[in-house]
Amino acid sequence: MEIKTIGVIGAGPAGRAIAYLSALAGYRTILEAVSQEFLDDGLTSIRQLLDNGAKKSSATPQQKIQALANLSTSRSIEDVCREADLLIEAAQEEMEVKLEIFTLFDKFAKPAAILASSSPTISIDELAEITFRTENCIGLRFRDPLTASGQLEIIRTAETSDATVEACREVGKRMGRELVVRGI
Repeated sequence: MEIKTIGVIGAGPAGRAIAYLSALAGYRTILEAVSQEFLDDGLTSIRQLLDNGAKKSSATPQQKIQALANLSTSRSIEDVCREADLLIEAAQEEMEVKLEIFTLFDKFAKPAAILASSSPTISIDELAEITFRTENCIGLRFRDPLTASGQLEIIRTAETSDATVEACREVGKRMGRELVVRGI
């Protein structure tokens, strides 16, 4: 599956960093949050990251302009689900919240969309179990996302398809991440 659009659910520090990496890597990126205030804070943070990157030569002024053009926001998970090829949950570390998000992913996402969680504490297996598309579920844990040498840990379940893993590998490569694959 070719990933063109990445939806990031949650505009806290983790979601902002993922959206920044995604937009900078050339993906159409939709950042979603429950309030306009969170979205505004997230966009301000991403703009600052891009400004700092352009000053440090890790992002050229042209790359900054393109990354901002790639980035949009939404306050509707359902709308993001309908557009994204890869959905990355980066919400607060509460199981009930993550289960609700994965339920919405399962209900509204495109049939071939990849459903990912960036959670460092909650098992992707538990989240995948509530969906009807376990083969499309995966964990994507971004370690040190704002450093050039950051790592992307790809966590597969027993049901995760090879195509899902390969699509996420490609995303990680485009983001410039060191890749580590764990799981079955």
